[in-house]
Amino acid sequence: MQTEMKKKLKKTSVVLMGALSLATCFPTTGVKAASKQTLRWSEPAEMQTLDPSLVQDQVSSDVIANSNEGLYRLGKNSKVENALATSTKVSDGGLKYTFTLRKDAKWSNGDPVTAQDFVYSWRRTVNPKTALAYAYLFEGVKNASDIAANKKSYKTLGVKAVGKHKLVVTLDKKVPYFKLLLGFTVFYPQNQHAVEKYGKKYGTTSKYMVYNGPFKMTGWSGSNLSWKLVKNPTYWDKKDVKLQEMTFQVTKSTNTSYNLYQSGKLDQTYLDATQARELKGKPDFVSYKQARTNYLEFNQTKKVLQNTKVRQALSYAVDRKQLVNKVLGNGSLTVTGIVSKGLTQFDGKDFSVLQDTKTGANYNLAKAKKLWQEGLKEEGVSKVSLNLLGDDDGVSKNVTEYLQSQLEQHLKGLTVTVNNVPKKTRIAKAESGDFDLVLSGWAADYSDPVSFLDMFTTDASYNNGKWSNKEYDQLIADAKGKDATDKSARMNDLVKASRLLNNDQGVAPLYQLAQASLVKTNVKGVVYNTAGVQFNWKGAYLK
Repeated sequence: MQTEMKKKLKKTSVVLMGALSLATCFPTTGVKAASKQTLRWSEPAEMQTLDPSLVQDQVSSDVIANSNEGLYRLGKNSKVENALATSTKVSDGGLKYTFTLRKDAKWSNGDPVTAQDFVYSWRRTVNPKTALAYAYLFEGVKNASDIAANKKSYKTLGVKAVGKHKLVVTLDKKVPYFKLLLGFTVFYPQNQHAVEKYGKKYGTTSKYMVYNGPFKMTGWSGSNLSWKLVKNPTYWDKKDVKLQEMTFQVTKSTNTSYNLYQSGKLDQTYLDATQARELKGKPDFVSYKQARTNYLEFNQTKKVLQNTKVRQALSYAVDRKQLVNKVLGNGSLTVTGIVSKGLTQFDGKDFSVLQDTKTGANYNLAKAKKLWQEGLKEEGVSKVSLNLLGDDDGVSKNVTEYLQSQLEQHLKGLTVTVNNVPKKTRIAKAESGDFDLVLSGWAADYSDPVSFLDMFTTDASYNNGKWSNKEYDQLIADAKGKDATDKSARMNDLVKASRLLNNDQGVAPLYQLAQASLVKTNVKGVVYNTAGVQFNWKGAYLK
């Protein structure tokens, strides 16, 4: 999810479906809890950071969201629920938000949580010196765009504290999904004393952090593969937190995590394709569908990948149905474009239907071979060698190996070398342009197509492939600018942009991710949402 900021409509025409309108939630009343409240969870990748101003990955985001808290917490179906805010007043035609904060909230170091903590945090996050890729989410907050462009000081951001318990946010344009954004981790408060005390170490381990959420983190050194969330005794709503602790184990092999699950050492595990097919239908089987599209990104600073026909050929050569059914087998879906299915509807149609051009995410071997030969001829080459970068977990390895096989088998003269590395390394390499092809993924931060689409504007911080199209840039600018309050025009801008991304093959969308899992049937109260913060464990417990 740098220099330029990135990322209901008529009730009868547009419905935002609250992160696919899919959540897993279990009843919490009238059920006797187990005496030992320790939930043991598996993760497929390492933690990256505890710093809300630097977070980029899902694992870190979920941990931060459960060890800290913002103005709102997202409940079932992405329902916005008060957290540190007790009330919200919207005025000036939707451009001014006044939040009243609870007075009993504390940090784990004993400091009270105040409005100034939000001012400090938001300014720190948008400060170009912080270099947060997620800073684009502040677009719409007064002066945020000028701050990102180094035209104004970060201190001019439209946020101020009125006393200790009133926070006033001023927007320079309406943001229809603003409340959903405020449940996301980058909008959380931060304790200035802790940031200044720990300096560069802040958020790099569990001990160099303070917490104001349901849990505190312990046992994370910054690189180890296990840690804990323990109940936070200073949390304002600790009476409603039932778990005493959660233990986390990173297991990149689902064979390992499944064995731990079977032996009673884990309460949850993700599954690979073979496991998912065998275990689907079991009472403890859960498929977590996500508002996440995984895609192949092309480094368009490489001359051969600047050729549209070459990019199109690489995309047409991949059989996505075989990919989701045979390689993944976890409930993942084929895609029609970069925006995931079920995220948004317009005029009664899912956005994924509207964006479908039949060119950007389809398998067409004859067309792939034809375009490949035409593209190579235009470039004056007969052979091409490309490096494919991906994560080192089991699923990513399977996908990159499949892509390698498909591309080399179908495109004459192509050699693909796969490089699977730890996720943190993959992110760093992608950001520095150290790749030819990279298996990337994006999970929507909120339930709106622009959360996907503005990643690929020319100067967007997550546009690692450096695809650039002036018409595309203008469509996204219009959707966020002159058409922002014209709901029909705005959606038409976004549909056109997604179709353009498909047709020009700025990236090659591959599949919409689902995580096939086993979760013990005595695990209750877990809230799962498909966009933004995924897991909310505040109300979780063991029956």
